[in-house]
Amino acid sequence: MSDIKAIFITGGGSGIGRAVAVYFAARGWRVGLADVNEAGLAETAGMLPADMAHLYKMDVRDRDAWIASLDDFTELAGGRLDVLFNNAGIGTGGPFAQATFDDIDRTIAINFTGVVNGARIGHAYLARTPGSCLLNTASASAIYGSAGLAVYSATKFAVRALTEALDGEWAADGINVRDLVPGFIETPLLDGVAGGTNRSIRESVTGAGLELTPASDVAAAAWAAVHGDKVHTYVGKTAFRLAFAARWMPGRLRKQMRRGVVTPRD
Repeated sequence: MSDIKAIFITGGGSGIGRAVAVYFAARGWRVGLADVNEAGLAETAGMLPADMAHLYKMDVRDRDAWIASLDDFTELAGGRLDVLFNNAGIGTGGPFAQATFDDIDRTIAINFTGVVNGARIGHAYLARTPGSCLLNTASASAIYGSAGLAVYSATKFAVRALTEALDGEWAADGINVRDLVPGFIETPLLDGVAGGTNRSIRESVTGAGLELTPASDVAAAAWAAVHGDKVHTYVGKTAFRLAFAARWMPGRLRKQMRRGVVTPRD
């Protein structure tokens, strides 16, 4: 088995995936980048050492593509997969009652089923590498259901639950299972919107007075999560505030959500 550690990242064409790729590559890791966005993959690869980046045009909903990509990457990595970063996701927001079923189905399929696919298929590859880690991207929306982000929030709750369950199941296999719980990160994902509104999630978030966290902060948190013992790693002020409020001030948090903390305002 190769001495060079290896990480496979979905959603590697931008945002958090790109930042994590740069961070790990700078520390000598081989990086597999997967995304549906070929141009984004090429841009990320241009930030990494040429001989350490491997690109895969891949939709996380496609199980055959998962197998083909991981087969190829682990062969190039000398048989090892130290980290599988289940990061790909889309941002959708707006009033739930106005959301189209196409938007709902797509959000669930990418944000949760895609993570399930990665975990289920990735297990066999991770189990071959001692001390490996499955790292999932959840969200501060997984702390308390977020008004205006109902389906997105539900998928991230599911990712958090899957992480906790597999942390228990896979301990005997020598696989650590962790997740990142970031607040609102400065990535293209915030440009997404659905549900019959003409405002982006970014506009809704900043309009509510909430801060945006740099993707580079998430990359450092990913490194800490992979090398630490915490199941959930919170990133950004919003995530910590929501965690505190959900535990100690649930009534107040409920009132805030009823006023539409992150929903578009006229």
